[in-house]
Amino acid sequence: MQESRLFCVLPDDICTPDGMAVDQEGNLVLSCPNYAEDSVSGCVVKIDRNGNVKKWFDVPVHPETGVARNMGIAFDDQWNVYLCDNQGWSEKPELLFKGRVLKLTVDEGGNILKTVVVAKNMEHPNGIRIKDGYMYVTQSYMHPEKREDGKLVSGVYRFALDEEEVEVTNTLADKNVFASFVTHNPDCQYGADGIVFDKEGNLYVGNFGDGAVYKITFHEDGSLKENSVFAQDSAQLQSTDGMIFDEKGNLYIADFSANAIAKVSPDGRVERIAQSPDCTGVDGGLDQPGEPIVWNGKLIASCFDLVTGPDKVNQKHEMPATLVELDLV
Repeated sequence: MQESRLFCVLPDDICTPDGMAVDQEGNLVLSCPNYAEDSVSGCVVKIDRNGNVKKWFDVPVHPETGVARNMGIAFDDQWNVYLCDNQGWSEKPELLFKGRVLKLTVDEGGNILKTVVVAKNMEHPNGIRIKDGYMYVTQSYMHPEKREDGKLVSGVYRFALDEEEVEVTNTLADKNVFASFVTHNPDCQYGADGIVFDKEGNLYVGNFGDGAVYKITFHEDGSLKENSVFAQDSAQLQSTDGMIFDEKGNLYIADFSANAIAKVSPDGRVERIAQSPDCTGVDGGLDQPGEPIVWNGKLIASCFDLVTGPDKVNQKHEMPATLVELDLV
């Protein structure tokens, strides 16, 4: 296995980095929900090739909660920004079912002209990808959807890019539910998280608690054709947070719980390529990686560094927050 290296140290007003995308100028764009500090709301920053960080904008806050908690981020072909505002991640009662999907219209100078709420009342919107006029959003919890065995249901919602103010009930009755999952691992009841498309247009979704990657194929009319497990190996991959493909068709996954990065080959073989013990991240260690992205020939990972528990390598939150890099293998 290789060792990760420090890419950059983030400013003190960023305490929890998460989702990433690349803008039209080639900058790395980082979504920061900042869960670790209640008084700090979510923002989006840009990072250049040398690791220099500059705030782009503060995310418009929820009118009831007074904060934004933006995780997943994506651009459409007009370079407008889409964000998953995951208000309920902390599970505070007053924040439950306040999640939103936001669309921010951007001009050529990068100025935010308008913010639209695409969907609201979501329990746990997490990752987002855009393809062919639609956004696909993972919803990691759908607790209102009850099963007899008590297992967690989660899903992928699909919204048209021009939809607004969609009321979500967090059940399979919602018209925008595109795919659903059940998490069987009793020790980690956390569902759909990482999400990405391959070159052929197939959709891949990580079921976090089960450490499983699902492959979703489409009919010609865009409806779901098949949703089945593509890769799963508990010895090599414990959890499936953010994920990204390289040009060769290898899938890289942030193994959040294990402080690790895994690679899934095109044939579905899983291999852990890097892992760190509990660390601060400033030495270049994987400090609870949440999202990977391929950028300028390297794999960059954000270090979430917040969640603890018996199944987590991470033991506590420390500042400063960091991004690390690895070689593509």
